[in-house]
Amino acid sequence: MKGVFFASVTALAISASMAQAADPAVVYDQAGKFDKSFNEGVYNGVKKYTTDSGIQVREFEPKNEAQVEQGLRRLAKRGYSPIVTVGFNMTSAVEKVAKDFPNINFTLIDGVIDLPNVQSVIFKEHEGSFLVGALAAMASKTDMVGFIGGMDIPLIRKFGCGYEQGVKYASSSATVFQNMTGSTGAAFNDPTKGSELAKSQFSKGADVVFAAAGGTGIGVYQAAKDEGKLAIGVDSNQNHIQPGTMLTSMVKRVDQAAYKTYKDAAAGTWKPGMVVLGLAEGGVDWALDDNNASLVSADMKAKLKDIRAKIVSGDIKVHDYMSDNTCNY
Repeated sequence: MKGVFFASVTALAISASMAQAADPAVVYDQAGKFDKSFNEGVYNGVKKYTTDSGIQVREFEPKNEAQVEQGLRRLAKRGYSPIVTVGFNMTSAVEKVAKDFPNINFTLIDGVIDLPNVQSVIFKEHEGSFLVGALAAMASKTDMVGFIGGMDIPLIRKFGCGYEQGVKYASSSATVFQNMTGSTGAAFNDPTKGSELAKSQFSKGADVVFAAAGGTGIGVYQAAKDEGKLAIGVDSNQNHIQPGTMLTSMVKRVDQAAYKTYKDAAAGTWKPGMVVLGLAEGGVDWALDDNNASLVSADMKAKLKDIRAKIVSGDIKVHDYMSDNTCNY
């Protein structure tokens, strides 16, 4: 009887673990899963996992900040696990809910929480931004380029600082204009303001602008097209949004972070703790496809390949703004 009891307990444990792995969920941020940027990158990972596994991922799109914690609690109560949460602004809500539901696993993208049931995935955005900065300097005819950030926070300044370093590496005489869109989460979803800031930078002489601003970037790319200038996308490969205008995109593989969370959970190999993804890990990069191939010469490609290898090897050290909240390099 003892052996039968243990066998049945083991069977129950296995079936419970399989049931948990089969009930994954995702909570997007307020920009929604079709923001053509950060959230959509995660959505692409969710979609791929469902296609590959046949397992449906429960999705929740909060309309305001209060709904984030409410949605997380509802999913946790219903036993969904792991729950992928999208963006640094969810850190507080995830921390509260994860403490209340220690048996539910959470993956937080772009934030750090030290709890035994939370995996924190962060990226070396400064490395990818360095690459596109170098490319911007190579493509510029005026030796003047721009950066437009979304919400003015250290994470977005990390993009801007990496970009500036890449620009100066490729052209020490270059000028880099920088503007932030705002001081609240709404700054990631304001295409009109993005367009205004881009036009202002173009009027000063910039001919390539990198937007790290979520949905706000859509306005930047439209302005670049209207003015016959170049733009650089962010997070997802945005080259298709304005083909011929998009010089490249600084790709941040949030899709892989989401996909790997679900796959690892299903295999029983998901672990809490910090995961850091840079160039060496394939977590960030620049995008080349049919939409921008005509804008990137063989010489540019060769130079970027060399720069990329030097960052990975440590020959080029890219300063991380968030290490000391300065852009001194």
